[in-house]
Amino acid sequence: MRRAWLFCLLAACNALPGKPTEADRPLRPAEVVDFGELYAENCAGCHGADGTLGGARPLNDAVYLQVAGRDPLRQATADGIPGSLMPGFSTTAGGMLTEQQIEIIVDGMLSNWAGNAPRLAMPAPPYASAAPGDAARGTAAYTTYCASCHGADGKGSAKGRSIVDGSYLALVSDQALRSAVIFGRIDLGMPNWSADAARPMSDQDVSDVVAWLVAQRPQFPGQPYTQ
Repeated sequence: MRRAWLFCLLAACNALPGKPTEADRPLRPAEVVDFGELYAENCAGCHGADGTLGGARPLNDAVYLQVAGRDPLRQATADGIPGSLMPGFSTTAGGMLTEQQIEIIVDGMLSNWAGNAPRLAMPAPPYASAAPGDAARGTAAYTTYCASCHGADGKGSAKGRSIVDGSYLALVSDQALRSAVIFGRIDLGMPNWSADAARPMSDQDVSDVVAWLVAQRPQFPGQPYTQ
C-alpha cells in the first residue's frame, strides 16, 4: 500500500505545472546540429553574422567557396591555420566541435552560399599556388594591379588601407594573402583578380604579388608559418 502511494506521489510530481519536459531540455554542445546555430556560435564573431563584414575573410562569397573547395574549407575549420588567428574547432585540435558538427558547418556554407557564383569570364587562379612566387617580379605586378588603391609603397591611400603594416602581415598567413589577392573582399568593395577584364591576374601574377607582400613582413616573433 505504501509503495502504491509513493508511486502515485511521484507520478503526480511529473505532472506538476511548469515542470520541464524532455523536449524542453537544453541541448548539450555536442548535440547541436543546426548550421545556423553552429555558425553563429563558432564562426560569426570573425567572419560576420551572415558570412560578411567580419574582421576575417567573408565566407558568403560563392566564388571563393567554389574555388577553395570542400577539403581546404574542412581542414581550416577543423584544424585551424597555423600562424594565424584562425583556431582549430575540432575536438582533436583542442576545440569543442565533433566531426559531425564540422561537416555540418562546411556543408552549410557550401549549400547556402556557394550556389550563386556569377559566371566567370575566365577561370580563377587556383586556391593554392603550385610554386612560390618571385618578389622581384611581384614589384611590377603590385604596381600594375594593386598600387592604385593601396599606394605605390603599399602603405595605403584614400581608396584602400595599408597592406604592409607589420602587425597585419605578422598575423596573416601566406594563404590568406593569396586568397585576398584572388578573391578580394566583396563585402568591402575590394575587387578580385579579374577586375581588369582586359588584363586579369594570372596564377603567376598572384604568386608574385604574394611573394612581394611576404617580403615586407617584419622578422619578429609571431609571424605566421609559410603555408
